[in-house]
Amino acid sequence: MGTTERRRLCRAPKLSSLVGDTPVLWVPELWGDGKRGFWAKLEGCNPGGIKDRPGLYMIAQARCRGALRPGASIIESTSGTLGLGLALAGIVYRHPVVLVTDPGMEPAMHRLLRAYGARVDTVPAPHPTGGWQQARRERVRALLEENPGSHCPDQYHNPDNVSAYDDLARELAHQLGRIDVLVCSVGTGGHSAGVHRTLRRLCPGVRLVGVDTIGSTIFGQPARQRLMRGLGSSIHPRNVAYDSFSEIHWVAPDEAVWACRRLASGHYASGGWSVGAVALVSSWLARTHPDGTRIAAIFPDGPHRYADTIYNDAYCDDHGLLSRKPDPEPDEVGHPLDAEVRRWTRCTTVIDPVAP
Repeated sequence: MGTTERRRLCRAPKLSSLVGDTPVLWVPELWGDGKRGFWAKLEGCNPGGIKDRPGLYMIAQARCRGALRPGASIIESTSGTLGLGLALAGIVYRHPVVLVTDPGMEPAMHRLLRAYGARVDTVPAPHPTGGWQQARRERVRALLEENPGSHCPDQYHNPDNVSAYDDLARELAHQLGRIDVLVCSVGTGGHSAGVHRTLRRLCPGVRLVGVDTIGSTIFGQPARQRLMRGLGSSIHPRNVAYDSFSEIHWVAPDEAVWACRRLASGHYASGGWSVGAVALVSSWLARTHPDGTRIAAIFPDGPHRYADTIYNDAYCDDHGLLSRKPDPEPDEVGHPLDAEVRRWTRCTTVIDPVAP
């Protein structure tokens, strides 16, 4: 190896620098003639997806505050994507990582996390009222007690999970200039709150549209067993910025699958449950808003972890996910407590279900 080649390798980027500066893609709306559409921020181009950003940021901040000592264990609950971000942070900052999940995690994701050096702990049964998320969080608490000095980032309530998305917002503003509507899936509430908070300063007047899944309690619906992972919740994360949303949409699994497959076959850029749900809603917004409205949608991941679910015909047939094409218009409810939603539904009244 020559001197020039050695110098080039010495200047190679650090692992953490591979996160961010993700591209945007113009996506024609899924039902129409291609004249209208939206801009998709392709966070699946990060090594592990959108949650590489908070994975690295929450751990860096915990180390700076002294809440996470050198070499101490990181223990957290995850449905998958944050696990990848924390596994990356564990490698970058040299911490053991323990990830608590449930049987719904895809086997491929389970194997990938272990390959990245994380220990995966699977809870056997859901909590009677809080579902799988509460069961995972209780297991995290038990593991923290068993491992003194270990640290839980607590993605659901940690404000660092919101601040981690400042760079994403700045990238979007630089790439698109003016943004009128921001569309985000909602799970922990981190990226919707963080991106919108910064965009409001850079693009005054930007509206935030939230996308949830049926069966999620975040916006006041009753908790039900949920097929979609990565969005929705059976608890009420305090990172959700309820007063920032102008409207919310709930989407059903078969509707998200249809959108994911339309994206894949027509644009080669697709992803998981959140991507399908966000694309469905963004397409409707593009079709119904005045011409020239600039819509930015966050696509949190890519399609690869979903080869055995969304893109598997046998799995989709078993779960009745290929039986119909979604209606091009959502149902409407005046208030989240008016009725339990079963399919794509829109609501312009946004409440915090646990507010006084």
